[in-house]
Amino acid sequence: MEEIPLIQDITVIFALSIGVLLICHRLRVPTIVGFLITGILCGPHGLGLVDDIEDVQTLANVGIVLLLFTVGMEFSISKLLEYKRFLLIGGVLQVLLTSLVGFAVASFLGRPIGESVFFGFLISLSSTAIVMRMLDERGESSSPHGKIILSILILQDIVVVPMVLLTPVLSGDVTNFDSNFFFVAFKGIFILVVVFLSAELIVPKLLYYIARTRSRELFLLGVLTICSTVAWLASSAGVSLSLGAFLAGLIVSESEYSHEAIGDIIPFQDIFTSFFFVSMGMLLDIEFLVDHPLMVFGVALGVMVVKSLLISGVTLLLGMPLRTAVLAGFALCQVGEFSFVLAKAGIEYNIASEYYYQLFLSVCLLTMSVTPTLIGLSPMIARYLLKLPIPPTLKFGLKPIQQKGEDAISDHVIIIGMGMCGRSLSRAAREAGIAYTILDMDPESVRLEKQRGEPIHFGDATHEAVLKHAGITKAKVVAVAINDPIASVRILRRIRRINPTVYLVVRTNFVEEVKMMYKAGADDVIPDEFGSSIEIFTRVLKKYDVLIDDIAQYITDQRTENYDILRFLYREPTMFSELNKSYDDIATESFKVGKHSPLIDKTLMHSSLRREHHVTVLLIHRGEKMISNPDASTVIRPGDLLILMGAPDDLSASAHLFRSRREPPKEE
Repeated sequence: MEEIPLIQDITVIFALSIGVLLICHRLRVPTIVGFLITGILCGPHGLGLVDDIEDVQTLANVGIVLLLFTVGMEFSISKLLEYKRFLLIGGVLQVLLTSLVGFAVASFLGRPIGESVFFGFLISLSSTAIVMRMLDERGESSSPHGKIILSILILQDIVVVPMVLLTPVLSGDVTNFDSNFFFVAFKGIFILVVVFLSAELIVPKLLYYIARTRSRELFLLGVLTICSTVAWLASSAGVSLSLGAFLAGLIVSESEYSHEAIGDIIPFQDIFTSFFFVSMGMLLDIEFLVDHPLMVFGVALGVMVVKSLLISGVTLLLGMPLRTAVLAGFALCQVGEFSFVLAKAGIEYNIASEYYYQLFLSVCLLTMSVTPTLIGLSPMIARYLLKLPIPPTLKFGLKPIQQKGEDAISDHVIIIGMGMCGRSLSRAAREAGIAYTILDMDPESVRLEKQRGEPIHFGDATHEAVLKHAGITKAKVVAVAINDPIASVRILRRIRRINPTVYLVVRTNFVEEVKMMYKAGADDVIPDEFGSSIEIFTRVLKKYDVLIDDIAQYITDQRTENYDILRFLYREPTMFSELNKSYDDIATESFKVGKHSPLIDKTLMHSSLRREHHVTVLLIHRGEKMISNPDASTVIRPGDLLILMGAPDDLSASAHLFRSRREPPKEE
């Protein structure tokens, strides 16, 4: 059987990466640095373990394409338009000012004008691959500084195209420049029009029909086809593959299937992006770094300081607070991967010699290597700076970003499954004014509920990326209401690993599944068997004209008994969301006073709540008014919502006091 050379190189890279990353993990060194070290070791300037570097760089390019595709899906066209001020003003100012400083420094050192301008271009670009990966790992992609950082990175990726087109001019080769420039500009505008039209008219319908098949393979193939097609069209028009992939992500982001698409793409993105960092390490000549350590470290330090100050200043000019400015400055102070693309173009046109190319390469990789550490230290540095006597306007900014939509959601309910249970819960949450979001795998249900205005997304909740995009880290409650017990267990375990304190309630079909759910991390498990048994005996008793109050009491007793059964089924502590595990004998419940409740017009002192039922009124909601810690003279009114505290049995026993009695029959 014929041997595939690339397989050998991939095996070497993976095996060496495992060893290096294990050491980095023990030393608490970021994984990105580990991949760069792996590239240095196995590259031609290291141990020479990899023969075909060009094929590895091809895999690296695939990683960048997938990375920008997922970034586009997370950002969406609506968000891009919403933050156009940061994209156009912040991004343009950053690139322009950094390029001018780079030009001034190179000119001062006696370099030619073309080379000085080119040097300014090189240092103005930052690393989308490293910064976005770090922000995603830290859960800061949707934070104020995350949005500004992403806006500036997008503008940088866009201006790479005109920079590459200007490279021949900087070298003195202006053959066919004018015609090429305007032709590429025209094709770029045409692609943008196609992107916006596709996002609105074509892709959502296409993904809907694909999702209806319930085939994961077909859905993944469809998403990858959209990504590769748009990236290829962009590349054909003279735009970079990466920018085309970002535009493809914007297209998919406008559909309700973006959550599922991200969950499917992330594993591939992680693998291929690792090849990018390895390929970058392969390019570094260790001998050059050893021979010129002071120059490399000096230039790297100068670039990072200048870029940090300029980006922080631009962020402050946009009206953002000092903390956001500091975080953005440290995150974008490195030289990015698109500078390699630009540098290769410069080598082709003889703008810089091999000496300066290796200097640039060493500085670039050094700044990339320290970026994860700087991002980790930046919050501490920002806290220190905020303690200094700085004017309030500088500290807190003039125009902070207003979080909108799902980015601002917190303490919300995530409903997994839009069946009868999920639909009832969403309705109750909506009427109670509780924020919620829904995940479901039925494309038809997602489409219909989306049309009705429900915050629903097509996505598999067993994927960590899908849960994160639903806001799992900020959620207060997650309700799992699907009919697949195996999938429910996987979802519970995944959620518990991401958010150990969220309250998890899950629905099951049978009592036998309860113990399994508790072991997976559930806080409460509700079997359908109990609910259906209550519904059956309720209807039977109604046929025998049993009073409503008596039926309600039977229901209360049955639920209390069933709850005790559930507790005996699994005695080990499972209430991850409850810190006060020693107070299981105390609970709080809310009760609404019915129109014919015997409590109406009675004071709390003369009601039987405290004296006979041993429950305490903590709070009363009366319309728009809230009565906290009501005294004994407070009168109970119809429609009041009382928050009671007491033993669960006492709370259940007092429930009948709030129900409306049957109205007396009308006299004929």
